[in-house]
Amino acid sequence: MLENELNIPNHIAIIMDGNGRWAKERGMKRTDGHLEGSKNLKRIVEHAQRLGIKVVTVYAFSTENWSRPKEEVDYLMNLIKEFFTKHIKELYEKNIKITFMGRRDRLSSDVLKIINEIKEKTKNNDGIILNIGLDYGGQDEILEMVKKIATKVQNKEITIENIDKNIIEENLMTSGLPPVDFMIRTSGELRLSNFLLWQLAYAELYFVDTYWPDFDGKALEQAIVEYNRRNRRFGGIKDDNKNN
Repeated sequence: MLENELNIPNHIAIIMDGNGRWAKERGMKRTDGHLEGSKNLKRIVEHAQRLGIKVVTVYAFSTENWSRPKEEVDYLMNLIKEFFTKHIKELYEKNIKITFMGRRDRLSSDVLKIINEIKEKTKNNDGIILNIGLDYGGQDEILEMVKKIATKVQNKEITIENIDKNIIEENLMTSGLPPVDFMIRTSGELRLSNFLLWQLAYAELYFVDTYWPDFDGKALEQAIVEYNRRNRRFGGIKDDNKNN
């Protein structure tokens, strides 16, 4: 078994890219690609749980995605509602804990309702955590973190001298989660697209040409094999004859 042979990352982050192109190449609508992508998310999280991965953070809808055509945005929001309405019982029974990060002020009341329901339903699950970036952007997250810390300084809860890496991380949307070890982006694009800008500082980055709907369990395992080839030094030098 892969999990017995390799070092399994605790926390992987995924930019699930390529749904639209996957659909276009098949003569389908972009929305069909998003539907297939949502099905694949469930498959990948379940496979990640079998491998022993503790947290999967995914980029579901960015702060910039609102600029897409209204029809597509509306479809994506409805897809989120339908996905969790359909799978809430199964996700709970499989011991998957669902959390969300991102803005809330631009989400509709019905989307907020299902988000709160799934969080409440799964909050005591102690299996894999699926952390979903919804109306999330890395720059927006950092801006909100700065505001939170500034407010705490203003309220004399902390002093400027108290501010350190730990204080910053406590005020990010990923507070309480382990550090991101490995970031996977599908579809061949070679950029972060405003995803987890602080958290990816020392993560290993993996870019694969496969579109997200086709990124299956075998592809995830191949990615983890590549992760194990990396020499994670975190800015230092390891004594493994790779002192370069």
